[in-house]
Amino acid sequence: MTAIDRHYLIIQKPVLSEKATYDSGERNAYHFRVPVDANKIEIRRAVETLFKVKVTKVNTLTKRGKIKRRGHTSGHAQDWKRAMVTLREGDTIEIL
Repeated sequence: MTAIDRHYLIIQKPVLSEKATYDSGERNAYHFRVPVDANKIEIRRAVETLFKVKVTKVNTLTKRGKIKRRGHTSGHAQDWKRAMVTLREGDTIEIL
């Protein structure tokens, strides 16, 4: 696996929520869903390489999967990680 392949695996998809939309307008920060084992340095390199922007700050948040039940069977949803990436003044990412 090459480095560019790993970048595509790290940035799985954008998180489109009210908070993410607000952050993109106010703080120039974009939210992405990333693997649980990805660290901040990998996330920074992936965003800078794939979108050709300069990242100033990366914050991460690990979300626990909710407990799900159906009848007597129970389980839980998969854990996931959110990365909030703040870009340099003037840089933007076009998301849909």
